[in-house]
Amino acid sequence: MATFSELINSIKPVLVDFSAEWCGPCKMMKPILEKVKADLGDSATIIKVDVDKNKSAANAYKIQGVPTLIVFKHGKAMWRQSGVVQADQLESIIKKYI
Repeated sequence: MATFSELINSIKPVLVDFSAEWCGPCKMMKPILEKVKADLGDSATIIKVDVDKNKSAANAYKIQGVPTLIVFKHGKAMWRQSGVVQADQLESIIKKYI
C-alpha cells in the first residue's frame, strides 16, 4: 500500500478527509464522499485519515477541526475547507485539478 506522502504526490487530485470516529459531521461526509467517488471514478483519489490514529498527519497539516477536507495535487494543498461540503460542490472543486 502507498504511503500518505506517495498518495498526495500523485499527478491526479487526491481528496483527503481528515476525520474522527466520534465526529457527527464526519459521519455525514461518508455518503457524500461515496457519491463523489462514484461520479469521478478513477480520475481522482479519495482517502480518509482518522486524526486520532494518525496524529502526525493531523499535526503536519494543522488540522484543528474535523472534518477537514484538503485536495492535494503533486503534494501541494490546492484547496482546504472544514465542515461538511456537499457532493456537487466537492466534485466541481476536484474537477478543477483533473
